[in-house]
Amino acid sequence: MPSPVINFADKLSLFSDLWSPRIIAQMNDYHFKLAKIQGEFVWHSHPETDEVFIIISGSMEIHLRDGVIQLGEGEMYVVPKGIEHKPIAGQECHILLIEPAGTLNTGDAGGDMTVQEVAWI
Repeated sequence: MPSPVINFADKLSLFSDLWSPRIIAQMNDYHFKLAKIQGEFVWHSHPETDEVFIIISGSMEIHLRDGVIQLGEGEMYVVPKGIEHKPIAGQECHILLIEPAGTLNTGDAGGDMTVQEVAWI
């Protein structure tokens, strides 16, 4: 049986909490996660994997130790593995993350913002 069509707006309407990604699909060993973000996240890195940010609506910055990446609606950026980064959004921003299944949102930093078990929606 074919997979169902996934509508980002429909899925985003199912939750309101910030910095708490939800899995919407899996392809091989990769999860596709929707998240709503606003404010500042923590400095962190993912030593074993790249991380893809795709902006669905709004805008955000990804701070790197040597610069800032500005992203707007319809744009994407790949943070290379091992690169320390800190996502920031002045206003609520909706993003799609693509990363290997089991990747922690706070990477190697841990802390209060870590989501141990990401829910499927």
